[in-house]
Amino acid sequence: MHLDNSAHNPLEDIDKILVDETAIKKRIQELGAQITQTYQGRELAVIAIINGAIIFVADLIRELGLPIQLDCVRISSYRDEVIPIQAPEIIDKIRLDLKGLDVLVIDDILDSGSTLFRVVEILKAMNPASLKTCVLLDKNTTRTVDFEADFVGFQIPDEFVVGYGLDFAERYRQLPCIGVLRPELQNPPEWA
Repeated sequence: MHLDNSAHNPLEDIDKILVDETAIKKRIQELGAQITQTYQGRELAVIAIINGAIIFVADLIRELGLPIQLDCVRISSYRDEVIPIQAPEIIDKIRLDLKGLDVLVIDDILDSGSTLFRVVEILKAMNPASLKTCVLLDKNTTRTVDFEADFVGFQIPDEFVVGYGLDFAERYRQLPCIGVLRPELQNPPEWA
């Protein structure tokens, strides 16, 4: 099946919606209030793990009643397109000096935990005053490392999800909801 992107609605590729647009907006407002309360009276350095967290971060930081600095880090779990590496590799480093700052690392999803664990370890070496993590989704799956996020948007089952920044083969990030991709589309040969 060849997808004609000009006429194809990506929502048709979703088997079921786990979190709709309204629930996402409401939860982001709640997270914004919770994070604002936690860091009241302080400036916050937000580190976004991109590409996945870009939409979540953009919406969340507008809900923060705090002065913030923003930087991004890009992570790869693969040296090339086929062979995974042992630990996620930072391929685009942050530029902020985090020494003495309160830092909040934001990612789209916590599943194995290896990406956030690796980023946190690297950022701890930069001597921030404090370091916490926030994820939109916490997937109910086995962690490869002992790691839990400090702020969580939604707990989800162990299913392959896309939308609201999460992708499959760089597709579906633009969806306003979070849904489970239809099984037959999770590894189509024409995308390989």
